[in-house]
Amino acid sequence: MWAKKTYPNYWNNYIASFDNGIQREVKDNKFVVLDTETTGFDVKNDRILSIGALVINNKEIKPSEAFEVYVEQEHYSKESVKIHGILKKGKVKRIAEEEALKNTLKTLEQAVLVAHHAMYDVTMLNNALKRQGLPKLKNKVLDTSTLFAKTLSIREKEKYGSHFTLDNLAEKYKIPVNDRHTALGDAYITAIAFLHILSKLKPASLNDLFKRDGVFKL
Repeated sequence: MWAKKTYPNYWNNYIASFDNGIQREVKDNKFVVLDTETTGFDVKNDRILSIGALVINNKEIKPSEAFEVYVEQEHYSKESVKIHGILKKGKVKRIAEEEALKNTLKTLEQAVLVAHHAMYDVTMLNNALKRQGLPKLKNKVLDTSTLFAKTLSIREKEKYGSHFTLDNLAEKYKIPVNDRHTALGDAYITAIAFLHILSKLKPASLNDLFKRDGVFKL
């Protein structure tokens, strides 16, 4: 017989956090708004350089639970520096990819994950987990790009087109973009936008919110 695969405690703790499911009401749930900065947009070959996350409970951002980590990577792209400014030989403290994932999974315990163009961030995280011999994320996922579209009038949709950037959301909701293209800065913009979206959509339950998203689930 094949031996059952064993996983590290941090993964087991993460999985166990979902044993009782998640709450039905939006106000009762923990949302983790997450962003990654990467070496490029090739999900197969590029790597995560930083992860930023903010926790929302009862429609309030919890600053004390915010985190941002920078990740050691051998793979690097000079072109991506023009976007995020993370230098290969920069002075910022970096940690190993597994340690970064460990921190991220702790924050994601029993949470709904929220991100802008979420499929990209989740795919990059899942690829990183695979490199560590771990399964994919278990969290339910909401995409602020898709939800944002549900709040717009026909005229506004014509203005923005079919692809909604984070800058579009920042413009619409008058969110400062001083830390744009940092993982925590973009997570902050996304979090504020998400709260605005919730106030517009007024979902009756978490299931209602997922129906309105309707694009990407794990």
